[in-house]
Amino acid sequence: MTGRKRAPHGSGATDYDEEGDAWSQGQARFLRAEAWSRLDIEHLADEIADVGRSERHALTSALSVVRPHLLKRDHQPTRRIPN
Repeated sequence: MTGRKRAPHGSGATDYDEEGDAWSQGQARFLRAEAWSRLDIEHLADEIADVGRSERHALTSALSVVRPHLLKRDHQPTRRIPN
């Protein structure tokens, strides 16, 4: 991720470095209000990319847990727990 920058002084924007949740809530308000000039585009792009990576990692992790269980189920039918 790129280095964090401070919001322009007097912009009413929250500092990205200091208050992540407040920053994201402010960015959401700016988006909903279509206040395009107030958006922190660079950091928004980074955050969206981070969410994508995080979701991909969560899915990969879940699959790595489920896959061995499915293989065991398929290849060890005598050890299945009855429903």
